[in-house]
Amino acid sequence: MQLMNDKLRAYLYLHFCVFIWGFTAILGKLISLQALPLVWWRVLICVVVLWFVVPRAQLRSLSRSQFGWMLFTGALVGIHWLCFYGAIKLSNASVAVATMATTSFFAALVEPLILKKAVKWYELALGILILPGMVLIVGNLNWDMRLGFAVGILGALLASVFTAINKKMIDRDKPPPLVMSILQLGGGLLITSLVLPFALYASPELPVMPEGYDWLWMMVLALVCTLLPFYLTLLAMRHISAFATNLTINLEPVYGVALAALVFQEHKDLHPEFYLGVVIILLAVFGHPFLKKWFEKPKPEGSADHAA
Repeated sequence: MQLMNDKLRAYLYLHFCVFIWGFTAILGKLISLQALPLVWWRVLICVVVLWFVVPRAQLRSLSRSQFGWMLFTGALVGIHWLCFYGAIKLSNASVAVATMATTSFFAALVEPLILKKAVKWYELALGILILPGMVLIVGNLNWDMRLGFAVGILGALLASVFTAINKKMIDRDKPPPLVMSILQLGGGLLITSLVLPFALYASPELPVMPEGYDWLWMMVLALVCTLLPFYLTLLAMRHISAFATNLTINLEPVYGVALAALVFQEHKDLHPEFYLGVVIILLAVFGHPFLKKWFEKPKPEGSADHAA
């Protein structure tokens, strides 16, 4: 019963996070900065806040290997965000959030590779099922936006990689979520800080300082849409698999595209294909627990693997 309650709570955390993440593309569009300085400020604010929250004893308890892996994973997170906001700037918010729906397809292949387990055919099938749903949500893609689309796909691949690595660390070491948060966001800050000077050298006119309402939107993006869901997702992954996490996150295009259409009128009216795409994604997301229960034999009592 406790295990079921933990899993239910984990899924509720995730769905709450996905709803919040639906606003990130909107905020990325509202903030006038380009992708690199936007991500740099996003992670900087998060790291500064966490520095005053994380117990120092928890940081000192980590091994060098754990410390290094968390920073490396955070660097992947940072590059993922650069791809995501780069896709927004190169195309639009709708295309950017929709490309994230391919994460499940990549996760079905990447997670077994990293966690050293067999590929589950039904997870691969669900990942493939997501793809037409994503295409329907985007609608008729203007191929002038194909570079933004490709950058978004790369971001989705990276998301599947760092989620699987996180799951491996959580199952093996069970590090405190706040410690994982500050080190991984610190890794994102490190990678963007290394790249930023080269970007400024190549484009000296690149704006770096937020202006006016940028500060308000940046604080919302950092604290509400980054720090809180980052922490809650790490908590949720103690009880559910990396694939289930990525599959649930595929609801983000549903929220993100609808919000983008509402705020920016990127589509004057949501076409019928949008709703069909939503139904496909919902079927994949909510069908996964049932398929898992149907196709996988119950584990013996006392098994250490309780991931959904």
